[in-house]
Amino acid sequence: MGYLDVYTEDGIALVYLDQLDSKVNTLTTDALGEFESTLDELERDDDILGAVLISAKKDSFVVGADIKEFSELESPEEVKGIIRKGHELLGRLESSPKPVVAAVHGPALGGGLELALACHYRIATDHPATKFGFPEVMLGLLPALGGTQRFTRLVGVQKALEIITTGRNVYPSQAKKIGLVDALIHPEGLLEASKRAARGLAEGSLKPSRRKPSLRERLLEETPLSRVVYDRAHQMAEKQARGNYPAIPKIIECIRVGQKEGIEAGFEAEREAFASLLFTPESRALRNLFFLKTAAEKNPCAGREKDVRTVGVLGAGLMGGGIAQVSAVQAGRKVLLKDARLELAAKGRGEIYKNLSRRIGKGMSAFERDRAIERIIPIEDYAPLAGADIVIEAVPEDLELKRETIRELEAVGKEDLVIASNTSAIPITEISAGARRPERIVGMHYFSPVPRMPLLEVVRKEDTPEWVLATCINEGLAQGKTVITVNDGPGFYTTRILAFYINEALLLLEEGAAVDAIDEAMMDFGFPVGPLKLLDEVGIDTGVKINEVLHPLFEARALRTSDRGGEVVAAGYKGRKSGRGFYLYEGRDKGKVNPEVYEYLGTRRRQIPARAIQDRLSMMMVSEAVRCLEEGILTSHRDGDVGAVFGLGFAPFRGGPFWHLDNMGLDRALVKLNNLRSAYGERFAPPALLEERASADRGFYS
Repeated sequence: MGYLDVYTEDGIALVYLDQLDSKVNTLTTDALGEFESTLDELERDDDILGAVLISAKKDSFVVGADIKEFSELESPEEVKGIIRKGHELLGRLESSPKPVVAAVHGPALGGGLELALACHYRIATDHPATKFGFPEVMLGLLPALGGTQRFTRLVGVQKALEIITTGRNVYPSQAKKIGLVDALIHPEGLLEASKRAARGLAEGSLKPSRRKPSLRERLLEETPLSRVVYDRAHQMAEKQARGNYPAIPKIIECIRVGQKEGIEAGFEAEREAFASLLFTPESRALRNLFFLKTAAEKNPCAGREKDVRTVGVLGAGLMGGGIAQVSAVQAGRKVLLKDARLELAAKGRGEIYKNLSRRIGKGMSAFERDRAIERIIPIEDYAPLAGADIVIEAVPEDLELKRETIRELEAVGKEDLVIASNTSAIPITEISAGARRPERIVGMHYFSPVPRMPLLEVVRKEDTPEWVLATCINEGLAQGKTVITVNDGPGFYTTRILAFYINEALLLLEEGAAVDAIDEAMMDFGFPVGPLKLLDEVGIDTGVKINEVLHPLFEARALRTSDRGGEVVAAGYKGRKSGRGFYLYEGRDKGKVNPEVYEYLGTRRRQIPARAIQDRLSMMMVSEAVRCLEEGILTSHRDGDVGAVFGLGFAPFRGGPFWHLDNMGLDRALVKLNNLRSAYGERFAPPALLEERASADRGFYS
């Protein structure tokens, strides 16, 4: 068969999950058909006492349903029919007179977790690779194979709401604590322990352990007070998702229906909700992003990269430390971490140790932390970098400093050393000017905080050899990054469109808009933080430096720019790092707008409609994204969407700038831009590429 391999040992059927031609297992309709045949055999064979479901894949159980298969369905009725069959099959598994044990090692996500929930007993490894979760909400969907029902009955309403509506992962120790799994075991003992459990269940010597709800849970979940739980869940969802993710209220409703009207009613609610959500614009956008991100996790130049064993990182601050961390942990490289003084490099290593210590029990063990830290070696001078295969510099954004750093590296580095600059705006052509081997200098633009932000923007020049590009992309992928490749130019792609977006926010401030009004409007649009809060986090002084780099770009197009950022910095307000910027970060008013900043922003405050703020800022960003494609900074609109969403937080449910334009309609986008142009000037002039595509009635994804 194409998915299941079945063997029998001492009366226990060992059902190995092993999807052909795939590194991981997903649940497909064909797989469900094989499960049905296996259940038939299990029930027929009197010599079989019970069964164990276990994966044949390395460090992976089942990662979820086949999203591509669902995306090809054409009607809600077709969707509901497939889900109904899935419900029937898992119901049959759950009610089997012969016990079935789920032996989980690695991720059990979405449909994989739902499969495990239908089993009679769950035993999981305590390995960091093992995790449980329902990521469907990230795709604008919900768990629809009984997840909202069986999971809730195991862990309780409040915990289920918290986990399913956020899509967060649950690691082994917590899974045992909340009653999701019955037992934990080390990986080597998983199969034998599962066979013993199946036999014990069949003979009656073992009973599944079930968590008992606390008195508080019973009061809140099993009495008229339960409405408080659902009301609070709706309030939290509104606060966090701002009404932009329709899957969240549907999840809450499915759980409520199942608890109030019974599990069959809950299953019916799942079918109806999933079938309606699958065809929403939000889910279409999120699923397209999923496919784009998956594609960006492959190296288009695979096979041309050179082998990398030792990575040098220059600068042990927040960015350099983060790069060193992902190089040592995810990529498993030896890392030479250099700063101006050895104690600074050692301090950077110490911060990495603290960061990794917080992850113990959440996908990392103490042993793995210690092994990773051993791979990071603080150094004070350049000499040890003679053995490095690639060096990533994360020194301050100063052109002469970066050039001097490259001269020092080339003096000691091997002939084929690749040097990457983590600049966010300075053209790589300028940084590499005067270098002995300029063709081996590229950009690797990371986003802060590096361990959490998924994107890496690799910047190539006209003279970049394919092997150098392949090596940098491969290194980013090894670090666990989603990688896009862009061509060189001021600000590259992400910083450039962000600079135009921030500039428009500063112009709105000059016109009298309030700091929090701008930020709230853009959070309602779908950004995780507003532009001014983001500027505080990045550092207003850093934003000013970026604007200086991009000034020729603004000047060449005679665009109006704001110099208010410079005035705010001159007054001592640099953002979070200085304790105050557009917001306050110290004292009893922490988190509030800094009223003193208005002294440097000209006009008195006035109310500007949120929709007007959203139109100006979003259309400025998306039109500049189109210009980047038009000018060849971007080679693909797909990279543009990946970069904006995973690097800058562009509203995921809108799919990125190019998907957003297609969804809006290019003709409507032109009307918006021309209206803004009439009201605010030439900076809103539509890009020629947008006009060409609109006139040809050809969207970016069509």
